[in-house]
Amino acid sequence: MCHEAGQDRSAQILLRYGPGDWNALHRDVFGEMFFPLQVVIGLDVPGADFTGGEFIMTEQRPRAQSRASATTLPQGHALVFTTRDRPVATKRGWSNGPMRHGVSTVRGGRRHTLGLVFHDAT
Repeated sequence: MCHEAGQDRSAQILLRYGPGDWNALHRDVFGEMFFPLQVVIGLDVPGADFTGGEFIMTEQRPRAQSRASATTLPQGHALVFTTRDRPVATKRGWSNGPMRHGVSTVRGGRRHTLGLVFHDAT
């Protein structure tokens, strides 16, 4: 289905960061059709192999400041997160909460993660 919609980029991403590297807030949406969840897996030991490099998520809130959270991803642990939006309960029902993700600055060492963006591209 995704491939037929023109989404033909690879779905596996090996991410490597060294001192001073970071990743700007973004979304991994490669076309009109996308799976709503994706996964990042920590491949190194935080505090031993690298410092900094926290996984950052921001939620853009209507008529309010954006809210950010930072997560240190332990080696071998996976984090499932939304590709684009998350459902948000409001006084008028449900709405979409736009989300973006990125990586804070790596202060030392090397940080490696595996990103999995689910779709049927080849």
